[in-house]
Amino acid sequence: MIIYNVTVSVEESIKSDWIKWMQEVHIPEVMACGIFTKAQINRVIVQGDSNNTFAIAYTCPSMKDLHQYQVNFAAELQQKHLARYGDKAFAFRT
Repeated sequence: MIIYNVTVSVEESIKSDWIKWMQEVHIPEVMACGIFTKAQINRVIVQGDSNNTFAIAYTCPSMKDLHQYQVNFAAELQQKHLARYGDKAFAFRT
């Protein structure tokens, strides 16, 4: 079992819209790729962060599956996120 984690720091001004878009659009699009078996969005508590950091944990069966997602789907889905929020939502992936 592999967890692909996307941590996103979101500006306060877009936080409500971002959470709604993630829950209703982005995460469903990622799940529709057929790679991941589960997705969970969590708030990350960081001292001095104003509760605007989130971690989305996607679970898949193997590294091979994760690689398939990265090669075939990740760039397009990341671009949609970037086009919508620009530098107001900074993401890094582990």
